[in-house]
Amino acid sequence: MAHLKLASVLAEPFLPELCPVTDAIRTLADAGVDERGAIFTRREVADFVLDLIGYTVDKPLHKMRLLEPSFGDGDFLLPAVERLVEAWRRAGAPADAMRDAIRAVELHGRSYERTHQAVQRALSSAGISEREAEDIADVWLLQGDYLLTPFNGAFDAVIGNPPYVRQESIPDTLIAEYRRRFSTIFDRADLYVPFIERSLTLLKKGGQLGFICADRWMKNRYGGPLRGMVARSYHLKTYVDMVGTDAFHAEVVAYPAITIIAKEPGNVTRLAYRPKIEKRYLAALSAALNADAAPAPDSDVKEMTGIANGSEPWVLDTSAQLALVRRLERDFPTIEEARCRVGIGVATGADQAFIGPIDALDVEDSRKLPLVMTRDIERGSVEWRGLGVVNPFGDNGKLVDLATYPKLRRYLEDHRDQIAGRHVAQKAPANWYRTIDRIYPELTYQPKLLIPDIKGGAHIVYEKGCFYPHHNLYFITSRDWDLQALQTVLMSGIARLFVAAYSTKMRGGFLRFQAQYLRRIRLPHWDDVPAPIKARLVACAEIKDEAACNAAVYALYGMTEAEIAALKES
Repeated sequence: MAHLKLASVLAEPFLPELCPVTDAIRTLADAGVDERGAIFTRREVADFVLDLIGYTVDKPLHKMRLLEPSFGDGDFLLPAVERLVEAWRRAGAPADAMRDAIRAVELHGRSYERTHQAVQRALSSAGISEREAEDIADVWLLQGDYLLTPFNGAFDAVIGNPPYVRQESIPDTLIAEYRRRFSTIFDRADLYVPFIERSLTLLKKGGQLGFICADRWMKNRYGGPLRGMVARSYHLKTYVDMVGTDAFHAEVVAYPAITIIAKEPGNVTRLAYRPKIEKRYLAALSAALNADAAPAPDSDVKEMTGIANGSEPWVLDTSAQLALVRRLERDFPTIEEARCRVGIGVATGADQAFIGPIDALDVEDSRKLPLVMTRDIERGSVEWRGLGVVNPFGDNGKLVDLATYPKLRRYLEDHRDQIAGRHVAQKAPANWYRTIDRIYPELTYQPKLLIPDIKGGAHIVYEKGCFYPHHNLYFITSRDWDLQALQTVLMSGIARLFVAAYSTKMRGGFLRFQAQYLRRIRLPHWDDVPAPIKARLVACAEIKDEAACNAAVYALYGMTEAEIAALKES
């Protein structure tokens, strides 16, 4: 019978038995699959990762140390145990020689029990006595929170599939403790981010981490501190894009990737994309990724240098599109340096209260604004459905005095339960009626380009200055650029080119046209655009001739035939 070690882990001096953090851990130890972010990996993929980090039976594995941070039902741990036992048998060493070879952690109680028993069976089938098999399994397996569990010594390898859990699903006391310990928990970083940080810090010199997990940290804002950590002290050896592959036993929303990161200097990364999940193919691919010789031009393996560049997003693409992005980045300023502003519409936190048919919003006329939403621009132009948003801000940027606006005060009081219950209202009760984002009324009357958050391709709509944007819409305004000319430029494929390079894809291949990615678009200063090209861009916006529009954009950027082909492919 497995001996659960949660109590002993929690009893460490730095984590008292009776405290809110301990209570939160106990709650998670009994959580279901969704709550604890458990995703189960196929055996072929686990073997592939073990091959990539060199955890193979021709090595003295009983003299090495392997760590599995979240072993679940043993998808990675049990194949590793099989390899370790085979290497141990070949070496003819005593069973006790394996006692320090593995440390593996699992928080969930029932998963710990099942896998402990499976490990015992694997050891017993190798000829180890039942008592010694149980004793070794007790040493190897720990039940507890990996991020809070103490370890003695460093490891040659860390493997696995860390849990994918959003911060809002973690008790406040626990996330506060994580933040105190791990510098990479930034913004809305998911739980796998500190898992990667801690795993890297536990590597020996020359040790390797091999994880399959969501790829969002490689490009998103919240991944910046972790990317910086990798760039400073580690080597991104291998990246394998697993998008669209059957890597798991269930479909996942986040796009996965395999990363091999070593504690060693290095600037060259081997890459592979969407491999077949088939044993022989993956074995051949791992050999090619680990080969000493450079990959052949027709190989499924590619090489790139300098991917880890400070905290900058990782661009993991060897295509002609990337070459075009890099050339435009070299030759042109960013869209905001070209005096265009990128922003996002208003988030209220209580749309049912703040938003409604504008004529039905019973507030003073100066306290409501016409609102444009994603559904209003689905057909490529603004087809307003008549909605408005209540505006509690004055022209000075401060909340208005409700005593001055009796209709607004009555309306807000009628909806007080919805409005005052929001987190932003509870943080500042005196300002309970503010929207999450401040409203700038003057934006309503500025011409702007509107861009929905999630789309397969760039959907960019010109709005002449009649509406305030909702928070699912990003907007671009400019003091210099003719906005209809800019719409022509962005619709040509330029917007999608940059967003595709820096954004993580969503299920179905959709991209997120968020401000952080839109700001990476390169654009010449309007004053630097030759007058004939200005005239062509403006004229094209009016006639909507796609071929003429694209030709004008190619001339604007001085594109070669190869670059034009790359943009068309994008």
